[in-house]
Amino acid sequence: MSRYRATVEYDGTDYHGFQIQVGLPTIQEELERALTRITGQEVRVNGAGRTDTGVHALGQVIAFDVRWRHSPAELQRALNAVLPTAIAVQELAEAAEGFHPRFDAVSRTYRYTVLNQPWRSPLAARFAHHVATPLNVAAMNEAAAVLIGRHDFAAFGQPPQGENTVRQVWRAGWQREGVWCRFDIEADAFLRGMVRSLVGTMLLVGQGLLSVAEFAAVLASGERGRAAPPAPPCGLCLMEVKYGR
Repeated sequence: MSRYRATVEYDGTDYHGFQIQVGLPTIQEELERALTRITGQEVRVNGAGRTDTGVHALGQVIAFDVRWRHSPAELQRALNAVLPTAIAVQELAEAAEGFHPRFDAVSRTYRYTVLNQPWRSPLAARFAHHVATPLNVAAMNEAAAVLIGRHDFAAFGQPPQGENTVRQVWRAGWQREGVWCRFDIEADAFLRGMVRSLVGTMLLVGQGLLSVAEFAAVLASGERGRAAPPAPPCGLCLMEVKYGR
């Protein structure tokens, strides 16, 4: 048995997240099904991030153990030949024994994309959240700056395991390019629903419905009910997972 590491890109629109769920289509299930079809072995795939229903990935990292007598490049080609069109393996190589894509990661970067114009775009609807009201990106960047550092993010999500809601955010900020507003955030780890909840609340800042001071107060409160409803999953994408800092 050899351990392999791969970088996977996917359109999560039609999937109920990464992690296997009984009776529901997931990214992990599709990857394991493809590996079993190619190798004839029951293969368990581990992922770096448990992306939620409808969330996408450009740089999801996975690992698995399998007996394979050919090159990693041939395994990558075989996987891409049988995977659904919404999922593609962009890189694949042998990994060190014991490598775990989740527990060995030192940071993850997510991007949230907003289409900020009066009218909706059918072609952008799978990958961006449409906001018709003009957004003050400078104010949203002031709010994003509050997030940098080590904070308790209980107001914006729930821990996947245990009770620890403290996370280290390395960078966070918005950029506007024409009608597109993109929020990038890198942290050591994320709470469940954290990025979408942050975005939903920062959009209130951008619309003048919440001040930066009030946003900071929501963060400091640790009260989940004070944050805005989470932004839709369509705009969220796992961009990169880093190992070693």
